[in-house]
Amino acid sequence: MTQVEAALARVQTQLGPTDYDLFRRLVNTLATVTAILNSQRAMLARLRRLFGISSSERSRDILGAKDAAADATAQGQNEPDRVDPAANAGETSTSEQPRPEGDKRKGHGRLPVSMYQAATHLTVLHENLKVGGPCPKCRSGKLYELKDPAQYLRIFGQPMLSGTCWDCQRLRCSSCTSVHTARPPEQALGPKFDESAVVMIALCRYSLGVPHSRIERMQKHMKLPIPSSTQWDVIFENAPPFEPVFAEFERQAAQGEVMHNDDTYARVLAFMGEARAKLLKGADFPDPERVGLFTTAILSITKEQQHLALFYTGRKYAGENLAALLEARDGELEPPTLMSDGLDSRNLPVGHKVVASSCLAHARRGIVDQVVNFPEECRHVLNELRKVYRVEAHCKKAHLSPAERLSLHQQDSAPVMQGLKQWMDAELANKRVEPNSELGSAYNYMLKRWDKLTLFLRKPGVPLDNNICERTLKMAIRHRRNSLFYRSERGAEIGDMFMSLIHTTELHGENPFEYLTAVLRNEKAVAASPADWMPWTYRATLARVAEQRGAAA
Repeated sequence: MTQVEAALARVQTQLGPTDYDLFRRLVNTLATVTAILNSQRAMLARLRRLFGISSSERSRDILGAKDAAADATAQGQNEPDRVDPAANAGETSTSEQPRPEGDKRKGHGRLPVSMYQAATHLTVLHENLKVGGPCPKCRSGKLYELKDPAQYLRIFGQPMLSGTCWDCQRLRCSSCTSVHTARPPEQALGPKFDESAVVMIALCRYSLGVPHSRIERMQKHMKLPIPSSTQWDVIFENAPPFEPVFAEFERQAAQGEVMHNDDTYARVLAFMGEARAKLLKGADFPDPERVGLFTTAILSITKEQQHLALFYTGRKYAGENLAALLEARDGELEPPTLMSDGLDSRNLPVGHKVVASSCLAHARRGIVDQVVNFPEECRHVLNELRKVYRVEAHCKKAHLSPAERLSLHQQDSAPVMQGLKQWMDAELANKRVEPNSELGSAYNYMLKRWDKLTLFLRKPGVPLDNNICERTLKMAIRHRRNSLFYRSERGAEIGDMFMSLIHTTELHGENPFEYLTAVLRNEKAVAASPADWMPWTYRATLARVAEQRGAAA
């Protein structure tokens, strides 16, 4: 590969930028494929997923709707009447016929005018007629106004950030030369960047993953330039008011009953390249042999069913970040349930007791990888797991309590899981599946973790999988793909804080723009009592503050 890269460098000027970029990407692809093939876990299914050829893991897409339905009928897989067969953990009902390509439902993608809450409504009166006047058609009746007007909605473009400049008149005396300036209105007073502008930059940067340079380019197109360095300065200077809320997030998350954690790789330039070499020369750089950089997502579900998402980027992996969080946990509480993937060495918090549970979706993924090689065996396992997920979907749809959910799973899912375990044991014992084969490895992965995979059958509130945490990590992955890296450790801390605030707000169905703006505009009150300014409490706090101000006035 070194020789190939050197050859590319020699012919770069001859190829031109477009052809050079194409060949460079081909070389990187070859390197990636070679590394995967040399690994111990190389398989065709993973390569296909890597190149986007087979991205879906739904049973319907893997087995086919007709085959899945036929297997369910042939094997007598009749779900209880109370279980909705269409509620299938992200799958559609097998009885539903696929929609022809290009055939859209009527009105698909359209929203009613009522959804555009920020649109400006202008009243347009009839040009000739008035309320109470005679009808021009029949001349006998009188006109009255309908409740719902005829609405014509148009959408206009505008910058991410807009500006207003107040040109205050200045008058100079011809005798004494003194200058008299018009008093600016109250709206003109205050910092150059309003709280709403600060929040907009943070949302574009950390929620949408738009780099500062792209925001700068867009603002330049809209003739209101905001340099990228200025954007960072605005975020950096306005980060402290949010820190009390983030600290309260951490305190409440540490008391959670159920916790999820997972890692993805990250880039922080302060720990890479020449900067790392300088750190290694210092005597106070801990664990110099550790080179990995991670973004950890921890999702904590409290007793009150509040969901708190926390992000941490740096040299620590998930278990270490979770251990630091649990330092603030009340010692009288029972150990939390921890849902994670099978990599216990990275996920379990050292020094803190947790009830470990493994992700059923990760175990299922090993079966999905072998569908091409062992179609019949994989079809049986996937259809059995499908039954369990249908029961789980019914529990969510019916809003069952943790105790009711546990009872239903024990009644309907426990026999399915027990039968699946016996079937896999028999397949391996009777040598119908070679234990050293890829399918045998997938079976052994499940059997070795069976107690953790089936904890949801013994303890209330235990989730089936870690999918909610993987969806949470998508926010950090989106940021990494667009912005590539953090420059400093402080930049990573600020990014993690804003991502935590934004995603937690979204999990509670609130508007992140409105929430973060409210926090920033009430900085002193937030610092005094951050618990009153959680995403699920801040609206009640605002109403109480408004009521107190009204009473005082």
